Amino acid sequence: MSGLQVYYDGGCPVCSREIAFYRSRQGAAGFEWVDVTRSDAELGPGLTPEAALARLHVRTASGTLLSGAQAFAAMWRMMPGFRWLGWLLIIPPFGILAEWAYRGFLVGRRLWR
Repeated sequence: MSGLQVYYDGGCPVCSREIAFYRSRQGAAGFEWVDVTRSDAELGPGLTPEAALARLHVRTASGTLLSGAQAFAAMWRMMPGFRWLGWLLIIPPFGILAEWAYRGFLVGRRLWR
């Protein structure tokens, strides 16, 4: 695998719209997009269906599994126009703040289901 595997909840309308946006961006063609709601979704080691549905995950080319804000940062670092944001999140306290914001989104997401 040369890019990232992106695991997302295709049953979440907001998540699906956001993923559609990223899929249309330059740099995203090298990603493998995995809708975890599909019965044939292959999650790989260390990722359960429950965890995959709970938050965004990516698996890097080296096999490292990331979730939440770290997953977004990994995606963004590989996409022109978003790279600066991906690199910003490795600088404290930006990564922590992004994770808190993502967790806030997850609370609201339960209301959309």
